[in-house]
Amino acid sequence: MEPRATAARELLLGALEDLSQEQLKRFRHKLRDERVDGRSIPWGRLEGADTLDLVELLVHFYGPERALDVAQKTLKRADVRDVAAQLKERRLQSLGLSSPALLSVSEYKKKYREHVLRQHAKVKERDARSVKINKRFTKLLIAEEPEAERARRSDTHTFNRLFGRDEDGERRLTVALQGPAGIGKTMAARKILYDWAAGKLYHSQVDFAFFLSCRELLERPGMCSLADLILDQCPDRKAPVQQMLEQSERLLFILDGVDEMLAPEPAEASPCTDPHEATSGARVLGSLLSKELLPAARLLVTRRAAAPGRLQARLCSPQCAEVCGFSDKDRKKYFYKFFQDEWKAEHAYRSVKENEMLFSLCFVPAVCWIVCTVLRQQLQRGQDLWRTSKTTTSVYLLFVASVLRSAPAADGAQLQRELRKLCRLACDGVLGGRARFSEEDLEQLQLCSSKVQTQFLSKKEMPGVLETEVTYQFIDQSFQEFLAALSYLLEDEGAPRATAGGVEALLQGDPELRSHLKLTTRFLFGLLNTERMCEIERHFGCTVSERVKQRVLRWVQDQGQGRPRAVPEGTEEILAPQGTEESEEEEGEELSYPLELLYCLYETQEDTFVHQALRGLPELVLERVHFSRMDLAVLSYSVRCCPEGQALRLVSCRLATAQEKKKKSLMKRLQGSLGGSSSRATTRKPPGSPLRPLCEAMTDKQCGLNSLTLSHCKLPDSVCRDLSEALREALALAELGLFHNGLSEAGLRVLSEGLASPQCRVQTLRVQQPGLQEALQYMVGKLQQIPALTTLDLSGCQLSGPTVTCLCTTLKCPGCRLQTLRLTSVELSEQSLQELRAVATANPRLLITHSALDVHPKPPNVFISAL
Repeated sequence: MEPRATAARELLLGALEDLSQEQLKRFRHKLRDERVDGRSIPWGRLEGADTLDLVELLVHFYGPERALDVAQKTLKRADVRDVAAQLKERRLQSLGLSSPALLSVSEYKKKYREHVLRQHAKVKERDARSVKINKRFTKLLIAEEPEAERARRSDTHTFNRLFGRDEDGERRLTVALQGPAGIGKTMAARKILYDWAAGKLYHSQVDFAFFLSCRELLERPGMCSLADLILDQCPDRKAPVQQMLEQSERLLFILDGVDEMLAPEPAEASPCTDPHEATSGARVLGSLLSKELLPAARLLVTRRAAAPGRLQARLCSPQCAEVCGFSDKDRKKYFYKFFQDEWKAEHAYRSVKENEMLFSLCFVPAVCWIVCTVLRQQLQRGQDLWRTSKTTTSVYLLFVASVLRSAPAADGAQLQRELRKLCRLACDGVLGGRARFSEEDLEQLQLCSSKVQTQFLSKKEMPGVLETEVTYQFIDQSFQEFLAALSYLLEDEGAPRATAGGVEALLQGDPELRSHLKLTTRFLFGLLNTERMCEIERHFGCTVSERVKQRVLRWVQDQGQGRPRAVPEGTEEILAPQGTEESEEEEGEELSYPLELLYCLYETQEDTFVHQALRGLPELVLERVHFSRMDLAVLSYSVRCCPEGQALRLVSCRLATAQEKKKKSLMKRLQGSLGGSSSRATTRKPPGSPLRPLCEAMTDKQCGLNSLTLSHCKLPDSVCRDLSEALREALALAELGLFHNGLSEAGLRVLSEGLASPQCRVQTLRVQQPGLQEALQYMVGKLQQIPALTTLDLSGCQLSGPTVTCLCTTLKCPGCRLQTLRLTSVELSEQSLQELRAVATANPRLLITHSALDVHPKPPNVFISAL
């Protein structure tokens, strides 16, 4: 080593002696930010160093060969590229082929894969326990667009499909794994990296894959380049970074948590296009996302939801894949992997499955982990899971309660005080966009080495300029958000809140800019449940004020203030031209804010509160939402609790839910082919539609839904069956609108049967469906049987002569109670017009609206009021 060290010193001295005083000064400043394996030269040693001192410092801190790497890179960053090139050339001549700069990509690839396998063989769980990724990872359901109705288990084949070719045969370069918090996106991304290193994924497509946490990158101090970030991922500084970057089409960057880019930022600088340019972490990340930097590289990003606004604009033509959590089968597998003891796993699984609501929540991996963790504690104490948990909030509260109960009685009060302080720290962090906290932050609240610190915070050491920097972050971001919400119910206890504004600071403002506060807001609503509030009082030994609940209720009611109904009464309601179904679905992003508000109300699980809250929102309009099973459960709960006179409109929504494709067993397939199950098949009830939960909610006695409109929603026959059943029992429903829903003949007939049932209360029916003449004729033939119907709007329909004849025949029947018939924009033949005129003459009480029919002139004031 000594001859090589001597040679390195000579090379370094020769290079630095070529620098001017100004260049040397710039070199020193750039060198202080250079870290290798967590080490950097302190500025105190660099500030007054001359050329000889710098050479010795470089060799001492980095070793002879790495010192040359660092010097060459720092010269480039100091904009002395000619000297850097000379150093590279002299180094090659002096040190020969053993120079680390000559390691080829193919030689380094194997070494890097082995490094990734070692580094990522274990993952840390939320309680900082390390587990082997292959033993803990449980397959998730992943639904890819455009086949989002069908979810596949996350095996090697599913992961390989993510970067397949699109419909045009083009290679996909950006894939977005999206889903709610705790659904398993990060674990799936880490498994993809691990499987790539094991040679199972993208073997012929990707030479190097890098995992970057966006939160850590955005909080990284100082400047860095993409090349720096790549070197940080490598086992040593010998990586052939330049050769890697020259083949960027064979690189994969996994960017975990790109939602962090939604945080408010100052005016953005121009994109970074040079992978060697030292800049901020945010600029590097933004340039990667927009494909300004390494446009040929593959990106796999994780994000919490279909991204609104700025984030969606940053992503360049992403292929979206929804992470849908565990299937029933994999839910059970998770329990067995967690407990690693068959008896304990079976006992825990059975106790949870008996609690139907809690078991249904366990499709979310984070919830499953909390439940298993609490069960493990209770099994150790010889207890069972006795609590009924209906929402995510109640599960998180269960975890906090288990921490408080585990403390000795003498330490209970101290632990309660510490947890209140931790809640304030979490809240200040959420509102301020902070996920990391210093030792000083904890010392101010006297939380260092406390039990809550070890239970809820993980410690992380980061290399600093002069010494190692210690930071803390919550074991999972969702725990920080839960404790932040909890702080609002404890605001009267202890020291005053550091962040001014109270609960209004969380709720007010632009929904897009508040998107990072969604989960905290949901948790807050969940904690407002009267039973939850009593639990908080019991666990924390304090009195919880009702003021927060009243403030939140007023805020929800204010959301409807000044908002007119989205669509006015009358024939102008929806007159979309034919063929617009596809274009409306493709237009813009998902309008998810009203649904997010319903999620908050669902978390309360308090019917009276939801009923009062919805009084301020007389019309709920959801547009371009692709409903999941959970979305429909949330919507259905709000409909069940809605006040009298409520209206609901679903526009361009996709109602098909992503479900796992199940294979029949060999025995069942044989039975089916031999007719062994034919007797049961004849009596089997048709499978429920995606809309069945909503239809069942409409029939609830406390449901006050007055108006339902479905527009451009592509209703399958199964939905028509469930809706037809609901029409027989929905006592409050007085208005039904069906517009361009792709109904089949059979579907419209089934709906007609429901409308004609004696129990149906629909007074106004609006149908706009091109074609389906026989079914329309069947429907109008049933008009006299619809007991409460007074208004029929067929505006925009295509009505054939026989259909109009059937309509007129029905209108002449004594039992027909129709008072208004709207036929705006309907093309009618002269014979049809004559038939309608005859009906109008025979029934003076019937108002028929059509441009060619003016058989009942009205006084001007009456005409205007009718309009």
